[in-house]
Amino acid sequence: MLQELAAVDTHPLAETAARFVGLLPLLPLAGFLVNGALSLASSYKRGPADPSAAGAHDGTAAEQVAAHGSDHDAVARHPYAAITSVVGTLMPALSFALAIAIFLAMVSAGDFSTPYVRSYFDWMVTGDLQIRWAFQLDQLSMVMVLVITGVGTLIHIFSIGYMRDDPGYPRFFAYLNLFVAFMLVLVLGASYPVMFVGWEGVGLCSYLLIGYWYNVKSNADAGLKAFIVNRIGDVGFLMAMFMIFANLHTLDITAVNAAAPSLGFNSALVTTICLFLFMGCVGKSAQLPLYVWLPDAMAGPTPVSALIHAATMVTAGVYLIARSSALFVMSPAACITVAVVGTLTALFAATIGLKQWDIKKVLAYSTISQLGYMFMGVGVGAYAAGMFHLITHAFFKALLFLGSGSVIFAMHRAYHHTGNHDDAQDMRNMGGLRKYMPWTFALMWIATLAIAGVPPFSGFFSKDGILGAVFERAQHGTLAEATWLGMPGSAVLYALYGLGLLTALLTAIYMTRLMLYTFHGPNRTGEAERAQLREAPWSMTGPLVVLGVLSAVGGWLDLPATLPLGPVGLLDKWLEPVVGAATATAAGVVGEGVTSTEYVLIAVAVAIAVLGIVIALVRLRPAALLPKRDALPEHGIEKLLENKYYIDELYDDAIVTPLVSGSRNILWKGIDRGIIDSFFVNGSAALSRGVGWVGSQFQSGETGAYAWAIAIGALAVLGAFTFR
Repeated sequence: MLQELAAVDTHPLAETAARFVGLLPLLPLAGFLVNGALSLASSYKRGPADPSAAGAHDGTAAEQVAAHGSDHDAVARHPYAAITSVVGTLMPALSFALAIAIFLAMVSAGDFSTPYVRSYFDWMVTGDLQIRWAFQLDQLSMVMVLVITGVGTLIHIFSIGYMRDDPGYPRFFAYLNLFVAFMLVLVLGASYPVMFVGWEGVGLCSYLLIGYWYNVKSNADAGLKAFIVNRIGDVGFLMAMFMIFANLHTLDITAVNAAAPSLGFNSALVTTICLFLFMGCVGKSAQLPLYVWLPDAMAGPTPVSALIHAATMVTAGVYLIARSSALFVMSPAACITVAVVGTLTALFAATIGLKQWDIKKVLAYSTISQLGYMFMGVGVGAYAAGMFHLITHAFFKALLFLGSGSVIFAMHRAYHHTGNHDDAQDMRNMGGLRKYMPWTFALMWIATLAIAGVPPFSGFFSKDGILGAVFERAQHGTLAEATWLGMPGSAVLYALYGLGLLTALLTAIYMTRLMLYTFHGPNRTGEAERAQLREAPWSMTGPLVVLGVLSAVGGWLDLPATLPLGPVGLLDKWLEPVVGAATATAAGVVGEGVTSTEYVLIAVAVAIAVLGIVIALVRLRPAALLPKRDALPEHGIEKLLENKYYIDELYDDAIVTPLVSGSRNILWKGIDRGIIDSFFVNGSAALSRGVGWVGSQFQSGETGAYAWAIAIGALAVLGAFTFR
């Protein structure tokens, strides 16, 4: 312990802002405590001194409307809205400012190969298990901290306008702050157990925020669904930790990475550990087959969707694999599995996105698809490329979700004014909004071009980096030389590259479709509502502008050598001390210089993106689209896609219903009521009543009978002692 502390003191970051790393999660945690206290204080209602006095009651309908608002009446702002807004946004903003200071200190410190570990106290100490509550700062965790605090702060600012009239305003910001705090614990954890605390914490916060409007049953069910599905994946994470500790006798991330070679290259043990880790990633990052919770997460407020999808929870799985790269590179079979599942998820979700009408559902399936790309990247050992797409995705997906939030905000405001109950999130009720919301229109087109992979927007560089890495790994490296389910690794990777291109085509189509039906063509909102459509306030539009700039120029963070428009490979060089060795092992021998093949791959990627946009522009007719209330039902493949391949129904019929039925009929009616209640509880009670009844028969109340019984008993006792 003393040696470790001495090592910390001599680390280049020891006397810099990095020593305050513990404040990164503590600041938003403080925001949670303050806003949580404000929420509880505003909910407290002191009862009357005399409950029986006239006028003492639980609250009339009129009082309930005054407290919570009705569908059509303006809701008074929460009495603590001002202080909530300041505290709720200031805490993550201060955390972001500290993150920038630490980042500048890391840049000034130059290259350092060992992470800076700040230990605070012994947490779990028993036998060989020595777990300290410690945070680890290195290049990888720093990237995640900047994304979480930077994008998270913008989402908090946007929430001030979006949630301004919500009666639970302090509660919302308390949950949002807590979400950021737990995500920071996750990425800063110096050991897997500390990381797991953050891992479970973001799962808890997703439950609280997805079901934030819990008075509607479907919202509460969506939060519960997210919580349960994530617990399935978390079993895998726990099993991986148990196996790591059983074989390496440590759970500190640095120590595990150093000892990983002792597990044996491509051994069954290391493959099993990696697959269990990936099982946790599948649940948290919504990959096949545990993706079903993420589309339902749209039940929460739109800022929640932006935070979950762009900056926090769903990126945790990608981070976990990059953090555990020393383990995954030891198992080519596990790496190919990660890439295969990611690619199939990307393609599967993209097909569903083609026929969704809820603007947020389109973006939800888009997130699942883009996460698949990230897993494709880290799966083939291109960890920097996968993290690069995580960063650019945080920019353009936050912009898309917050932009959709501005659209929904405008639609709700218009419908609220006229008393219309049409669906404010259905694109069939939109159209022509570019006239009324020009800023949102322009900024969302930037994000659309970025996610479609059109140069020079950020998504082009990160997506091209992943596809290029897959093609490269198919030619040489440990994955190309391996086999997967009996198939040559190179053949599998070439197939994944082709499926990745197909997914890119579908992405360009469904995102252009979203923009055409939302902003182009005639307006379908309604003549009375049209007069109320206008841009959201600048507290909401301002964050969109910042994200728009980042979505446009974010690709400069990691320019490829094929396009030397500025400093080449900044992110690659930054992450080199953390994932460089694992990347080199997966890539094998790489030729020097830029080849003509790389230019061909870039040209193909650009052509695919442009082709997808052109297909959507040619085939889709916004002018022919009918409002939702007049729309005809879908048929054939379109109905199949609109209903998401009926996967949720299949899960309900094959898993949920049998489990619920078995629990009700076997556990409850059979064991609980039939055996425990009927036999043990009711049976023992019946036995007691029977014994009592027998005794009661001797209690006649006649004194003479009692006297004769005493006499006969006395004679019996005397006889027993006399005649022996």
